[in-house]
Amino acid sequence: MTQQQLEKYLWGAATQLRGTIDAGDYKQYIFPLMFFKRICDVYDEEFEKALEEGDGDLEYAAFAEHHHFLVPNGAHWNDIRETTKNVGIAIQDAMRNIEKANPETLYGIFGDASWTNKNRLSDETLTNLIEHYSQHKLNLENVPDDQLGNAYEYLIKEFADDSGHTAAEFYTNRTVVKLMTMIMAPQPGESVYDPTCGSGGLLLNCALHLRDEGKEYRTLKLYGQEINLITSAIARMNMFMHGIEEFSIVRGDTLANPAFLQNDELKTFNVILANPPYSIKAWDQKAFTNDRFGRNLWGTPPPSCADYAFQQHIQKSLDPSNGRSISLWPHGILFRESEAEMRSKMIEEDFVECVIGLGPNLFYNSPMEACLLITKNNKSKDKQGKVLIINALKEVKQEKNIAFLEKQHINKIFHAYKEFKNIDDFSKIVSNEELLKNKGSLNIAQYLSNVDTNNPVLSIDEAFSNWTSQSKTLEKSLNGLFKILK
Repeated sequence: MTQQQLEKYLWGAATQLRGTIDAGDYKQYIFPLMFFKRICDVYDEEFEKALEEGDGDLEYAAFAEHHHFLVPNGAHWNDIRETTKNVGIAIQDAMRNIEKANPETLYGIFGDASWTNKNRLSDETLTNLIEHYSQHKLNLENVPDDQLGNAYEYLIKEFADDSGHTAAEFYTNRTVVKLMTMIMAPQPGESVYDPTCGSGGLLLNCALHLRDEGKEYRTLKLYGQEINLITSAIARMNMFMHGIEEFSIVRGDTLANPAFLQNDELKTFNVILANPPYSIKAWDQKAFTNDRFGRNLWGTPPPSCADYAFQQHIQKSLDPSNGRSISLWPHGILFRESEAEMRSKMIEEDFVECVIGLGPNLFYNSPMEACLLITKNNKSKDKQGKVLIINALKEVKQEKNIAFLEKQHINKIFHAYKEFKNIDDFSKIVSNEELLKNKGSLNIAQYLSNVDTNNPVLSIDEAFSNWTSQSKTLEKSLNGLFKILK
């Protein structure tokens, strides 16, 4: 199959569910079923190869070392295909048995979808789904990791488009992900962490970015935490579908129960990328006031907005020597009065390296303007005491109700970040002292509204004098023109 044919085939399964369940729930059935089919087809492929190597010895072909994942007897796709009654129970049992057979890698990966609820999914509907996926083999020979991984990302995008209000919880605009990855520039052997990883796009793209550069991506250590069960399962499937096997994605509430600890303290990472849920109100502010991990570095955020709880968690989780982070936020995090004190302390301690203002509609199903906040431990000497502010609000392509960054937008923003210098009407270096005089405001318009960094700012008297002189010159020219016309 071509990439387009594969995507059409995989998306076709979702059309089987239209009118049966809400579009926002498609992902909890389609992704696990697709992964189940992939596991079984690859198992068969590996079995045949081992059978040839072992001169037809069935026991030899079934040895665990010949398989990525084990598929127990009775839990194969073909067993489900032969089931005509209580199909949902058969699917659920098969998935659980595969998880049990691969406890270290696949425990809980199929999520908790209600396969046995016949009011939602009748035997006929499930049989149609099974038969749809049975049209093609999803083994490695027919569909390599790259091709299937790209198709999986396509499905994530389609589900985001189709599911409306539920999309934001597991999808980050992939063009913004590309920019964030380029800026962070993860290197082989480094650790990369996403505290609110959704479907794993930020983590995954760090590995793919290294691979595309021809560097060793398999030594990258990927860590993620996600509060939603099915979304965390989708993130794990996403990694496997792309052929990435060295990762740790854990389900849980990052603020209440951070998953990654070392010696009873937060584990630290070289790179952190995040698109946290913004302005959430359902969080334990009281516990954060006396946080046992010391994450209240700059204070306790207001009860109605946990944004700076996430930002302080990120800072506390950075490697002290070379840790760097990039997080996608609404613009409000740059100037809200209720967070001024925390923001000022972050600037005072010289953690902020750059702020990038992005255009509207880059958050899924939201017209809000986005921004990137970039922090760094041990900034280079030429950047110490300074913050680069980039105004890229116009560097965006609007299409219907969504927006994305085109290649030229990404390159322009990235090069401005790398060059770290004043560019007329686009970027400006601002000292920490100036920021702190403005109560720690990082409001982009406050520093970069119609700025021309090459021309000095004129006083009123100088401006009036120039205007008068230019007016006289214009009057003289017009008089000369009128004489010619007469």
